[in-house]
Amino acid sequence: MARQVDLLVIGAGPGGYVAAIRAAQLGLKTLLVDKDNRLGGECLNYGCIPSKALIFTANLVHKLRHAGDMGIEYSGLRVNMVKLQEWRQSVIDRLNRGIEQLCKVNGVEILYGEASFYNAHNVRIKGGGDGEIEAGKIIVGTGSQPVDLPAFRFDRTTVLSSKEALELAATPRALLVIGGGITGLEMGTYFAKLGTKVTVIELLDQILPGVDAEVARIVARSLKKLGVDVHVRSKATGWTAKDGRVLVTAETPDGPLQLDADKVLVTVGRKPNTTGLNLAAAGVQTDAKGFITVDKEMRTNVPHIFAIGDVVGQPFLAHKASKEGIVAAEVAAGHPASADWRAMPSAIFTDPEVATVGLDEAQATAQGLQVRIGKVPFAAIGRALAAGEAEGFVKVVMDAKTERLLGVQIVGPDASDIISEMAIALEMGASVQDIALTIHPHPTLPEAIMEAAEAALGRAIHVANRK
Repeated sequence: MARQVDLLVIGAGPGGYVAAIRAAQLGLKTLLVDKDNRLGGECLNYGCIPSKALIFTANLVHKLRHAGDMGIEYSGLRVNMVKLQEWRQSVIDRLNRGIEQLCKVNGVEILYGEASFYNAHNVRIKGGGDGEIEAGKIIVGTGSQPVDLPAFRFDRTTVLSSKEALELAATPRALLVIGGGITGLEMGTYFAKLGTKVTVIELLDQILPGVDAEVARIVARSLKKLGVDVHVRSKATGWTAKDGRVLVTAETPDGPLQLDADKVLVTVGRKPNTTGLNLAAAGVQTDAKGFITVDKEMRTNVPHIFAIGDVVGQPFLAHKASKEGIVAAEVAAGHPASADWRAMPSAIFTDPEVATVGLDEAQATAQGLQVRIGKVPFAAIGRALAAGEAEGFVKVVMDAKTERLLGVQIVGPDASDIISEMAIALEMGASVQDIALTIHPHPTLPEAIMEAAEAALGRAIHVANRK
C-alpha cells in the first residue's frame, strides 16, 4: 500500500526544502524527496555556494597581488588548488548538514530517490526509498540544469558545464567560455584571477544580455584589465582535440578565429529538470520549452499540484525559488499567499559586482514613463576610495512626474549587499525623496545610494547635478 502524506515535496533545492519546512511548520505531514543524496539542490552543491566560495578566494588572491599600492609587500604567493577544493567542499558539507538538521527539528521527513508520477495523487520513488507515495498535495521543485550545444556536447572532461568547472583540481592554462552571461562571466573572472588565460564568446551584442548597457560596459572594461578577451556578436562553431589541447573555431565580426584552450566551458542557458517525472500521468501542463506553467499561487493546472523555482522558468534565482516555496506551502496549508512581490533583486558576482532591482532606464522608457536618472560614481565615495575599489556607480531610476522609485542598478564594490536596501524601498513603495531623506552613516558604501537619490532630485552635493 502507498504511504500517505499531506504534502509531498519533490526536489530539495532552495525552493523545495524551504517549502517543506514551512509546510511542516503549518501542521502538514510533509515528505521531502530528492534524487541526490545531498540536500540543497543545484544551488548549494553545484552552483551558488561553491562558485561564491571560489570567487571569494580568487578575489582575495587578486587583491593581494595588487596590494603594493597600499604598502603590503610579500613574496611566494601561491594557490593550493587541492586545499581550495577541500575548503569548497567543507562549506557545502556544513550547509548540507544544516539543512538536514532544520528539516529534522521542523518535523520534515526526508527520502532519497527519484520521483515519478503514477497519477495526479500518487508518486513512485525509485532508488534508496523504493515505494509509492499518496499525497493530498504535491510541490514540484526539481530545478534546472545547464544546456549544451550541438557542436559542444558536454563530455565532462574537455567540454564542461559549470559543475565540472567548479570542481577542477588544477587551473587550466587557457579556458574558452561560450556564453557571456552571468555564469560565464562569474566563472571566467574566477579563473582569470587565478592566472588562466580566458576568452569569452558571446552571440549577442553585449556581455550580460538584459543588463543595463552602461553597467555591462563597466564589467567589460574590468575584464579587459584582467586580460580576458571578449568577442561579442560571435559564435563558436566547433572544436578538435590536438596534443591534449583544444582548437576551437569561431565566427566573429572581424572574420574567422581559431582559439587554443585546455578546457571549454559552455554557459548558454538552462533547461527544466522534468525528464523522468512523468508529468503527463498527472495531467500537469508545461510550456513550449518544457517549463511548468503556474499561477500566482504557484498552482499548476492541476489545483493540488504546485511548482516552484527554476522548473517554472526565469529568472533562475535561488531566492525567488525560496519565496515561491513559501507561497506554495502556505497555499497548500490553506493560508492566503501569492507571488505578488514588487521587487525581485538579482546579484552578479563579477568584478566589479553587479546588482539590480526594478526597472532600468531603457525598460522604464519603453513603458512610456518619463524618466529621470540619478547616478553617482563610487569614485566620489570616500569608503570606496579608502578600500581601493572606486570602479562603478549607483544609478537610481525615478519617475520624473511622481518621484516614484522605479529601479536601481549598482555596479561596484559589495553591490550584492547594498541592493537589499533598494529592494525594501521598492517593495514598500518608497519615493526617491524618502531615500534621499534617509541619513546614511559615513564613511560607508551605501552613501552612494543616498547621493544618487539626491542626484535624481537635482540636489546632489558630491557630484555635479544634471540640468
